[in-house]
Amino acid sequence: MRFLLFTFFGTLIMLTSFGAGSGDGKIFPFEYSEFTLDNGLKVFVIPTPNPGLISYYSVVRTGSRDEYEEGHSGFAHFFEHMMFRGTKKYPGSVYDNITVAMGADANAYTTDDYTCYHLSFTKDNLEKIAEIESDRFQNLSYEEDAFKTESGAVYGEYRKGKTSPSFWMEEKLFETAFDKHTYKHTTIGFEKDIAAMPTMYQYSIDFLKRYYRPENIVLCIVGDVQKDKVMDLVKKYYGNWQKGYVTPQIQNEPVQTAPRVASVKYPGKTLPMIAVAFKSGAFNPTDKNYFATSLIGDLAFGETSDIYKKLFIKEQKVQMIAPEFSENRDPNLNSVYAIVKDAKDVEYVKNEILNELTKLQNTPVSQQKLDNLKKHMKYGYLMSQDTPDKVAGGLARILALTTDVETINKMFNTIQTISPADVMNAAKTMFVPEHRTIVTLTGGK
Repeated sequence: MRFLLFTFFGTLIMLTSFGAGSGDGKIFPFEYSEFTLDNGLKVFVIPTPNPGLISYYSVVRTGSRDEYEEGHSGFAHFFEHMMFRGTKKYPGSVYDNITVAMGADANAYTTDDYTCYHLSFTKDNLEKIAEIESDRFQNLSYEEDAFKTESGAVYGEYRKGKTSPSFWMEEKLFETAFDKHTYKHTTIGFEKDIAAMPTMYQYSIDFLKRYYRPENIVLCIVGDVQKDKVMDLVKKYYGNWQKGYVTPQIQNEPVQTAPRVASVKYPGKTLPMIAVAFKSGAFNPTDKNYFATSLIGDLAFGETSDIYKKLFIKEQKVQMIAPEFSENRDPNLNSVYAIVKDAKDVEYVKNEILNELTKLQNTPVSQQKLDNLKKHMKYGYLMSQDTPDKVAGGLARILALTTDVETINKMFNTIQTISPADVMNAAKTMFVPEHRTIVTLTGGK
């Protein structure tokens, strides 16, 4: 307990020393530097008081959103796998041996809007990490046999995912809600495309050349670092990387003009699930209506909300109810998911969710409740910034969306201006039947 208290107060002191929550409108608690190479590679260097520790994030601003060519979904996620195959200089097994010997934690993940590669390690290994990371981003090399093996592994991952009811729910929801935009397929891709992937070796080479380019990538290096040293290393190892990014031809999603309803049957035993979703706006850190809408997720459906207390605690109608409101480069979905304990209550739960949104359209949320949420968000964010990995990890999506750390300050400044009337207006604007998609899932046994 004494250790926990020391850590708690130590974090508060650390944040205070960096001016967190000061009157200058800044909430991001660290000073930082940024620079851009001639080839377009953007780099953020963020020193933090974590002696000897560094986290190194490479944010590729390409995700499943960029897979616009019919029959070719799944390649952003595929390259999350393939990047660990290595290069002629540092094959995958050699890369692994180097990072393991360092005690470095090397990993990656793919989302709808970006792919992120990240490592955490000790300060003395910074130059070697810069060398091996720059090498695989510029010189990834693989033969067709290795491509087929890895694409088969991706299909295996897809089939494993299909053992989960939530996987079926997500696929059906996005397939139903979108007609033209690439958000129609989930991050892993359409099954038919993944099954056919082993035949697309040459396409994979083209995908890599189009998107894994310096002007489409942001480096975020956090911890016990100095700007000048990082700048020298980045110039040394990334400076000769050639431009070549090709903008994807993504179709805009037509305006939805009528509610949509779908159902899906999971071929196993499961509790019923329901998703109530509405089209959202694109992420914009200065758009008050966007953030007023996003606050509704917690206000109306978070663990302190009235509907959570009613359906989960008091009536015990649901095993889970939670919001998932999007932060995306293009308009996506704001959704509420629920797992219902008894199939006879599905309609009741759905109506309770819709009624909660109707209440927000007609009755202002209390100022105190809104103020408490703002304070909780700010406090939660600041208290999460205690390691280099958490700082860089928390910035990854922001850098993918805007390439600007200052976005954090803009977001929180916008949130501070939101009033109960703004929340009510956002509810009236966004949560209308013609923008709605409802999907229900039931078990097959």
